Amino acid sequence: MAVYFDHRIEAPDSSGEAVLIAWHSSLCVLAVGSVNASTGGSVDLYLQQGEHVKLCHLERGFSPSLLQWHPTKPLLVVGWETGETLLLSHPSGEQTPLPANTHASCITLLEWSSNGSRLVTGDQAGVMAVWRVDARGKLQGSPLLKHDYGKPLTCCMFRPAPPAEDVAMLARAAVSGDETALDMFNWKKTNKGGGFMLGSQEGLSFYISTADGNVFSVDDQARSAALLSMESAVQKMWYSKRRAVLAVVTDSLLLSQFSVGPEGFTQEISKVKLSGRGGQHTDIVWTEDGLLITASGEQHIRLWDVELDDHYALSLDESLGFEKGELLNCVSFCAFKNALAAGTSRGRVALWHMVTVNDQKGDTKTHWKLQTPAEVEGNISQLQWGSSSHLLAVRSSSCVLILSEHVMCSHYSQQVAAVQLAPAQLSLANFNTNTHITFHTDTHIRAVQVTRDMVTVWNGKYITVYESSGQTLHSTGSFQCDSPALAVHEENIYTIEPNRVQIRTPQGTVKQLLVFSEAEGNPTLLSVCGSYLAVGTDTSHVRVFDLTRREAKPVSITKNLAELIPDVGALRSVKCNASGSQMSVLITQVNGRPDNKVYFYDIELDTLSYFDFFTGRPASSLTQLEDSQRTRCEGELSTRCPISQFWDENEPRLFVCATVPVKFDLNSSSQSQAEKEDVLVVTFFVTQEHGLLLQDSQPKPGTLLSLLALDTPYYYYICKLGESGEQGEVVSTPSQVSSTPQMVVRRALRDFVGLEGCEKPTRDAMLNFSFYLTIGDMDEAFKAIKLIKSEAVWENMARMCVKSRRLDVARVCLGNMGNARAARALRDAEKEPEVDAQVAVLATQLGMLEDAERLYKSCGRFDLLNKFYQAAGQWQQAIETAETHDRIHLRTTYYSYAKHLEATGDKSLSLQYYEKSDTHRFEVPRMLMDDNVSLEVYINKMKDKDLYKWWGHYLESQSDMEAALHYYDLAQDYLSQVRVHCYLGNIQKASVIANETGNRAASYHVARQYEGQDEISQSVHFYTRAQAYNNAIRLCKENNLDEQLMNLALLSNPEDMMDTAMYYEEKSTHMDRAVMLYHKAGHVSKALELAFATEQFGALQLIAEDLNDKSDPALLTRCSDFFIKHAQYQKAVELLVTAKKYNEALQLCLDQSLTITDDLAESLTVPRDSAYLSESGRKELLEKIADCCMRQGNYHLATKKYTQAGNKIKAMRALLKSGDTEKIIFFAGVSRQKEIYIMAANYLQSLDWRNDAEIMKNIIGFYSKGRALDLLAGFYEACSEVEIDDYQNYEKAYGALTEACKCLSKTKGRSGDETDTRILVLTHRLDLIKRFIQSQRMHKEDPGEAVRICESLLEEKDLDPAVRVGDVYAFLVEHYCQHGNFQQAWSKLEDLRSARPNINLSLYVSQSSLQALQDAAGIRLPYGDTTNKHAGEDDEEVEEDENINH
Repeated sequence: MAVYFDHRIEAPDSSGEAVLIAWHSSLCVLAVGSVNASTGGSVDLYLQQGEHVKLCHLERGFSPSLLQWHPTKPLLVVGWETGETLLLSHPSGEQTPLPANTHASCITLLEWSSNGSRLVTGDQAGVMAVWRVDARGKLQGSPLLKHDYGKPLTCCMFRPAPPAEDVAMLARAAVSGDETALDMFNWKKTNKGGGFMLGSQEGLSFYISTADGNVFSVDDQARSAALLSMESAVQKMWYSKRRAVLAVVTDSLLLSQFSVGPEGFTQEISKVKLSGRGGQHTDIVWTEDGLLITASGEQHIRLWDVELDDHYALSLDESLGFEKGELLNCVSFCAFKNALAAGTSRGRVALWHMVTVNDQKGDTKTHWKLQTPAEVEGNISQLQWGSSSHLLAVRSSSCVLILSEHVMCSHYSQQVAAVQLAPAQLSLANFNTNTHITFHTDTHIRAVQVTRDMVTVWNGKYITVYESSGQTLHSTGSFQCDSPALAVHEENIYTIEPNRVQIRTPQGTVKQLLVFSEAEGNPTLLSVCGSYLAVGTDTSHVRVFDLTRREAKPVSITKNLAELIPDVGALRSVKCNASGSQMSVLITQVNGRPDNKVYFYDIELDTLSYFDFFTGRPASSLTQLEDSQRTRCEGELSTRCPISQFWDENEPRLFVCATVPVKFDLNSSSQSQAEKEDVLVVTFFVTQEHGLLLQDSQPKPGTLLSLLALDTPYYYYICKLGESGEQGEVVSTPSQVSSTPQMVVRRALRDFVGLEGCEKPTRDAMLNFSFYLTIGDMDEAFKAIKLIKSEAVWENMARMCVKSRRLDVARVCLGNMGNARAARALRDAEKEPEVDAQVAVLATQLGMLEDAERLYKSCGRFDLLNKFYQAAGQWQQAIETAETHDRIHLRTTYYSYAKHLEATGDKSLSLQYYEKSDTHRFEVPRMLMDDNVSLEVYINKMKDKDLYKWWGHYLESQSDMEAALHYYDLAQDYLSQVRVHCYLGNIQKASVIANETGNRAASYHVARQYEGQDEISQSVHFYTRAQAYNNAIRLCKENNLDEQLMNLALLSNPEDMMDTAMYYEEKSTHMDRAVMLYHKAGHVSKALELAFATEQFGALQLIAEDLNDKSDPALLTRCSDFFIKHAQYQKAVELLVTAKKYNEALQLCLDQSLTITDDLAESLTVPRDSAYLSESGRKELLEKIADCCMRQGNYHLATKKYTQAGNKIKAMRALLKSGDTEKIIFFAGVSRQKEIYIMAANYLQSLDWRNDAEIMKNIIGFYSKGRALDLLAGFYEACSEVEIDDYQNYEKAYGALTEACKCLSKTKGRSGDETDTRILVLTHRLDLIKRFIQSQRMHKEDPGEAVRICESLLEEKDLDPAVRVGDVYAFLVEHYCQHGNFQQAWSKLEDLRSARPNINLSLYVSQSSLQALQDAAGIRLPYGDTTNKHAGEDDEEVEEDENINH
């Protein structure tokens, strides 16, 4: 909370009524222009407290028209109504007039550029001039531009320059390797025009407007151009850099927006007429964010957000001290504080603070909070915020005031508290005497210090000392002092001046000086706690002095915190504890932002520690907390910053500080921060042994303003006006002294709730208990309080256990309290798995309902929270909890609430919740039983069948049968209808209802009625419809209705079927029905027995179909014998298989020549590990099955069974019989047995392997895998013979014989002499074939040698079968024919014919050679046409197909 000091300016006697005021933008200097009717006009400068700067005084015989400060330099430009313009320097008072011939009429326009290098002046005649001002603030000769627009100039605005390059960002980009950024830092490249400008650039182009509504653009080259035209005079202009939009407001409050292009082209975007009264008296303010604020002498201030296209109005609140009909004349906006000030016609300054909040949708909303007004004299006509955000200049009809915002000062010491209420008013509360007074001083109060008997006040220049006398204060001394810091201890006053601290008497006499060296700096902060003084300097040095003696003595050397704390900028607050052993420090960092840490300097150990509120933990972890508590603590304390700190005045270990979230504006004052609702008060124990120990944290109550002090057992708070008694204990206020509300309240510490008035031993014991409990030393904690017998102490400890979640301690506390009910509840709560739920039970028993509610929510036990709300009578919260989180108990909650409403007499609402709980069918009739009319109306309205039925029962009990039947019909309760009709004797109607509805209960009731009347057929019929088949069967048996009996038994259960079957069997009639019923009832053995006895073959067939492997084997055997007897062999086999008699089944198949199908074979196959047959028996059975399949010609199935039996040889034989080549090859490949490989190869040789290369490949492969090399050699010999006989291809034959020799060579050692003989034969044959091949190859080169070789071959005795004789003779015949030696050729032909008389010559000698030979000899061969002779002449020859290609 802040108060405003009003400083009237010390105006010279010659000055008249003020007409103009202007603050410098960065200096605390105010320019005031005034008019005196007798002497003319004047301009004066004043400091922030209204002090007149005598050197800076201007007087003229005419009035000043405009004042405008240079943006950075203490240079004021003053325009007069005659056109004179001059520059006034502060504080020298130097005057620099502009050339006299520039303006000849009233100055209407003065505007500086953003950096102050240009000045624009304009007058009533329309003359505009642009001046250059150098860096020293000196005017440079003649104007740069002078232009006459012909109309009065009204407004001017420099166009903002584009933003300069961000050097830091460019540097980071350059380090990252950005080439563009590197080039911009390269001076060689930047000199070529690619560089950038450091610092801000100044925009030199501007817009200027005239009284006729025209707006002109003047660029930085001093060229003027028309931009746009409005309907009336322009009063304000604003430019949006983000959107490049120019907004213009005219005297008639017409707002127009134009987009401005780079070439000066404009296009109108929007035009809107603003609400309010226009004219020259309207005060218009533009903010940087595009918020237009107007005050036009109405009861509202109107605001238009140009960026968001939104508008609204602010009005005054009479409850804050404003009067009805008060008008708002002028406005001023402070962007730094987001504060809007407005002057009223009754001399009040209204202040609004702008607050931006985010709603649930994430949208940003702006709210304006109106403050208590400051009051001045006269009608306020102008306001302006100063360069310092706490200064506001007010010009009224009677004076000019400077309002200086001052944070409300306060102090607490020795049970006395002082709080400033107004600039010269204090609220004093003495908690020792329980009194409160309000005290008015003669001067403004800028600081206050109190002791038990003394109040010290400082107004910035003087210190005044007051002493109490009863209920009043009287001054005992006053002296001049401009010390910015003040402290008081007993009779000593501590003030500061450069490099020292003065210790004064109440009369101002200096008793002692505490000197600081040049390096230690100037003292700036003073704080007294107990008997120790803490001092902080502007160079971040701190020191503590002992005040217990006659003279102050230093406790330690001066400590430079800058050596221990990095980035320290300045000290914000320095405090010491009551023993002078610890100091706590709050600092501001180098960047100007407050640090998030609280630093603790241990003077004795010379060590520094800290608690970081940004992370929520100290430098080392909070060792005294468990993990769950530490997590919760860090969550509560993280991202916060301390704003104030206090040590307990008597307990040196106890420290407290107030913190706020870092999202708040930490640069504002601590008292302003304290007004925030999210302030957390955190208490620590600080010791040398254990360091920082978090003791407690609690939010500041919303109705309290800020934390003032800590004095065990209380926190002391400053409260808001009018709310002192709501949140704490206050002292009494004598009515005859003051009616002002008390401003200080005190709240007990967590551990002292209920012990506020305890004695010092008890207080010390509780402090020790709290300390030991904080460090987790429970033994010492109990020792500290074991002598305390007060039940309130133990109750308070139990309450503390809720905070600390120490249930073990709580049990002891409850035992000492004698609270058996709470102890029992806590013991019952141990079954809950969540600790917070158990603690919540304890909190409930102790009456800490808010804590219990919070604990239930934190652990997610909404079921227990629901019960808690119900027990507390908070039914709406209970229902909301059940509806959102505990839906499993939603109906139960509705029911409980309905019972509660019924108990309170609210039956109408109770009905609704009985319906929601779905219990209205029973509870509502019970509740409304005494009001039959209301109950009947309710039942008819609900149209519920259950309620109709209940009401029918009630009417029936009242003998109102017709009405009961009506409601039974509505309820569709057919049983009740039938029952009533039968009661009334109308059984026919009852039968109709039962037949039409098919209701089983109704049908049963009718059946009973007919049975009672001996109408058996009707009774059986309705028993059947009721599915009461046992009753129907009973009647049929009793009345010999055998025809109906069978059907009823089949519809009934197995027991009734058995009973009926026995009935038929006893009567020895319809035995087939008995068999069927036994079968249907599942008594198969009985059914078979009866079927055998009565020889019912058809029934046996049906029964046998249902037999399975779970049936009795003897029964299965008996059935199979029956089927064999009647030649049903297939069925008999199936039953034998089912009975696991596989051999008998197979033998039956063999005896009766039954075909073994795949399904039958599979059923005969016994699974592995079967209990009915051993593995050897199983294989034997499989081989028998396979043998049977072989006899039947089912070779594939036989192969399968042989394989399952493990006899692959027989399986292969069966497969060979099938002739399935593909399966034979596959089976041989997977069997991997030598014999099988050989069998497969032998089989494949029987095929046409000569024309199928794949078969030949498999033959060779199988012989090789089977190690049958001799057989493989034989196969190669066969291949050789085929090549010679069929294709005369001796080269391939030679290759085949070579392979045969290789194979035989591998078996040489195993087969003995026989193999050697075969090898010799093959070797000789190879030699013969090789010689013949050689003769064929050399025939062209050496025919003679070829003939000689052939001749030698013919001399060999065993030439054939290695080389056919015919082929050798044919070679010679062909040779001689080619050489024309037909005689020799004929001779060889004759030799061939003599050697082979029946030879077919055409198979050996070509037809052309034979024809040529016959022609030469002139003789026809005696064997006919040589082209048509075949192999019938020689049994060993094979007809050759000449179309085969090799």
